[in-house]
Amino acid sequence: MTNYISSYCSIKNGNISRNGEIIFEAINGVAFDDLLIKAYDTFAINYPKFYKMDNLAKLGLLASEMVLKDRALKNVYQAEEIGVILSNASSSLDTDIKYYESTKQIASPALFVYTLPNIVMGEICIRNGFKGENGFFVFEQFDTDFMTAYVDQVLEQDAKACVAGWVEVLWTA
Repeated sequence: MTNYISSYCSIKNGNISRNGEIIFEAINGVAFDDLLIKAYDTFAINYPKFYKMDNLAKLGLLASEMVLKDRALKNVYQAEEIGVILSNASSSLDTDIKYYESTKQIASPALFVYTLPNIVMGEICIRNGFKGENGFFVFEQFDTDFMTAYVDQVLEQDAKACVAGWVEVLWTA
């Protein structure tokens, strides 16, 4: 199978780039959580559930919005033909730590929901109406060979399109 990347996004050090072009620049002194919300507001994304999500889901949804901007996949393919394959190194540890801290007083059900890394995929799928193959993998670092082979396999079966990438958040400060 020939690999084909039609769009990509990088969110790193507070900057957001789409297809190599910086489209949002970091704001000095702004906390990571606030930065995600500021980017969400700047791009006028209409998904009110965003504010209730954990940072991993916010980051993944924001990146997927940038990748899918001007690409109406669900108008071209059936919902079952669009997959989502993601990976990271820390699973949902960012939220797991926050949830653990909340159990010292009253455990937070709002945090508990996000103590699985695949929730980010669910949010992307719900937002976009995708119903195809999905998977979330945890590696020490981005495994290009594995991800390429897995996405190829998904595309060789029933999928016609796939949103794939590395979504890493571990904010302990």
